[in-house]
Amino acid sequence: MKFNKSIVLTFIMSLMVSQVFAWGQLGHYLIGYMTSMQLKNSTRKKVERVLYPMSIGRSGTWMDEIKSDRAFDYVNSWHYLTSKNGEFDPSLQEKGGNAYEAIQQIKAELIAGNLTVKEEAEKLKMLIHIVEDIHQPLHVGTGEDRGGNDVKLEFFYQNSNLHSVWDSGIIDRWSMSYTEIGNELSRRLTPEMEDQYRNSTIDDWLKEAVALRPMVYKLPENMKLSYNYGYDNREIVEERLIAASVRLAMILEEIY
Repeated sequence: MKFNKSIVLTFIMSLMVSQVFAWGQLGHYLIGYMTSMQLKNSTRKKVERVLYPMSIGRSGTWMDEIKSDRAFDYVNSWHYLTSKNGEFDPSLQEKGGNAYEAIQQIKAELIAGNLTVKEEAEKLKMLIHIVEDIHQPLHVGTGEDRGGNDVKLEFFYQNSNLHSVWDSGIIDRWSMSYTEIGNELSRRLTPEMEDQYRNSTIDDWLKEAVALRPMVYKLPENMKLSYNYGYDNREIVEERLIAASVRLAMILEEIY
């Protein structure tokens, strides 16, 4: 029996990606899944056509997967931004750009419609990822601890850091698939919540992230986290996931 080397290589790479970006897959798939359910049929079909063969959920992981590709080094700082008090201050940002400006820039480029087929697909995948990322509170950093990466701690007896706990630790402990979580969270989305999320600007998103900092940084003196920290912050994580899905759907409908 002959094996197609390209198929085998693709399979191996998919395993490597799932190991390196385990929460990335779950979290981004989850938000994309909920977004798909909220989109107008006409918008969803247009978005799926641009992203094909990727789904909206799958495309949300792409921007993490290209981090090792030097051709995309220019987007490395687009995953996050710095805000001291909930306001956007250009002087605090990385020279290569930031999530706040990238969202608006990419959205404008997609609306203008002057991109090639490949460029449109890449830009759309970036936009999806960044909108999702910015709803993780530590992707709106203080500028003092690299979004919690420098806050060393233990999480369930394993050496970790605060950013990793919010990126993967809490949600991984749920031990549920993205469809299970997505269906559960979607049932909690009321019309009033949806209106509130849609009637907001990216500046409001920054204020929300900063407002959550007291809870995010409420750490025990011994810096050992387990069930209590995850339990205390679960509702925040769930709310951020719901908010991201609604706002991503809103932006996609404005473009398509």
